[in-house]
Amino acid sequence: MSNSMNCEACDVAIIGAGPTGLAAAIELKKLGIKRVVVLDRESEAGGIPRHCGHPPFGFIEYKKILTGPIYAKRIVRTALTAGVDIWLKTSVTSMAPGGVLSVITPKGSCELKAKKVLLATGTRETPRSARMISGQRVLGICNTGALQSMVYLKNVIPFRNPIVMGTEIVSFSALFTCKKAGIKPVAMLEETSSANVMWPINYAAKLLGVPLFYETQIVNINGDKRVESVNISDKSGKVTEVICDGVLLTGGFIPESSLARMSHLKSNAVTGEPIVDSQGRCSDASYYAAGNVLFKPVKIAGKCWLAGRRAAKQIAADLANI
Repeated sequence: MSNSMNCEACDVAIIGAGPTGLAAAIELKKLGIKRVVVLDRESEAGGIPRHCGHPPFGFIEYKKILTGPIYAKRIVRTALTAGVDIWLKTSVTSMAPGGVLSVITPKGSCELKAKKVLLATGTRETPRSARMISGQRVLGICNTGALQSMVYLKNVIPFRNPIVMGTEIVSFSALFTCKKAGIKPVAMLEETSSANVMWPINYAAKLLGVPLFYETQIVNINGDKRVESVNISDKSGKVTEVICDGVLLTGGFIPESSLARMSHLKSNAVTGEPIVDSQGRCSDASYYAAGNVLFKPVKIAGKCWLAGRRAAKQIAADLANI
């Protein structure tokens, strides 16, 4: 996948090969920026859509309805055709002032100097530890990303009758993943009094035959080696045991901003996201951030694509003034 491994210098380095990062890279090449390098720790570019074997993806970008994997392959192909360098299995370990990145590649470690750097590291779901759910640490507990990776990339079925926690867009995406894999959730729970997505998406649970309970939460996970049941509490405080063989934790997104927080860049003390100005510039003008690394609301792939393009236009304009 990598077109080159010259680790000396580039015009723009982009951290993250999802829709935001790849859209920015493609736009930068269209705007005449010579050397654009995209860095990603995964073994394949394309970001989260690679794991989503269902539509709709691609309407904003290509005016077509595509599944996630087909969409991901298309944006990667578009980037490579445009002349973007994509470095896979590459981790950025630190960011220094002035666009200096320490990276570890399959060929070893090196220092990459970029005139401008775009953070497009996206977001991640809140893990069980941060949700304060009591109970045993057993098999059968995962989030949406892990489920989609297992089903679509590894052909593994982690459970057959899980309970689903959350009602964000990704939660209903998880229901369609379950349907494709022959998984039948016993229930879907939401802590608040209404779903976190607009009509008609919130009717997907009913369409798929999954009971949806509001103002209900998991208070304990039971099991020996794997999940056997959960205790749930409703708005009256009544606790009920529900038999299931898994727990699927969805949504509750937080920025994937650990790299920024460990750097010299200023970050939001609450969300951890890098602080940017109205043009997307970080506290060090060599750095920018776009897409889902900038907190709520979580953007779908098409919106991330647009965010990447906007960031690219600003970066190109700033490079022209150097």
